[in-house]
Amino acid sequence: MTQPKPNDPDAAAPSPQPTRTPNDPDPAAPSPQPTRRRAPSMSPEARRAMIVHVTLPLVAEYGAAVKTSQIAAAAGIGEATIFRVFKDKDELLEACIAEALRPDNVVEAIRAIPLEISLHDRLHEAAAAMEAHMDRMGRVLGAMHASGFRSGPRNRSDAPGQPHQRDDASGQPRERDDASGQPRERDEASGQPRERGGRVAGIAATRAALAELFAPEQPALRLPADQLAGVLLDLLFARSRRPDAGSEPICVASLIELFLHGAFDQAKLPAEFQGGA
Repeated sequence: MTQPKPNDPDAAAPSPQPTRTPNDPDPAAPSPQPTRRRAPSMSPEARRAMIVHVTLPLVAEYGAAVKTSQIAAAAGIGEATIFRVFKDKDELLEACIAEALRPDNVVEAIRAIPLEISLHDRLHEAAAAMEAHMDRMGRVLGAMHASGFRSGPRNRSDAPGQPHQRDDASGQPRERDDASGQPRERDEASGQPRERGGRVAGIAATRAALAELFAPEQPALRLPADQLAGVLLDLLFARSRRPDAGSEPICVASLIELFLHGAFDQAKLPAEFQGGA
């Protein structure tokens, strides 16, 4: 093969090399890694709420035996972060109990039910929301009770020189109401102390939200909407307790049918009850 002569004009000229300015990046240098931005910090209140939200299903499964390492892993945080917003594990468990008992979520769910749908559908949605609330409350409190956790300040003592009052059934010290000095009642299902004021207020708020669902039909109702809401609440609470554990509880849909239309099948209504009797 003939090599081109050094002065041959037809020889290919070498490609010109691009000139780099001092500000141009070095092509041989490794590409810079993207800067990781830290997630915005949460307020202590928001962090507490997030940790409680994550802890609730763990408490329902493990009760007081849940480990803070499990909670931290589920929340995607360091274990030390828990103790920046909670004094100790007991305080976190108390917060979980308080959250499980709060009626706010179920009240909001009931108030969000549209009044344009039928009364039957309104009450069915409300009953389903109530059922979910009571189920979560029962699972959390039941797991805590089964694991030996008792709500309220630990190592509570009576006045100096006075012996602890003991519960006749359990032999455990009775917890006293700070205002009245009387032993605090305990919930029959969970064994946890009943917070009378908060519990009464929560039931009243739920009852008021249920009463609003009857508003469009008020002229045709036999009783005021508030009374009907109270009756429906009693039925739902009774269903959730199920003292006869051996029998299948009535389903929500059948309960609403029974509440709205009574015990009789309208197609088989006895003559004595026909005509609005």
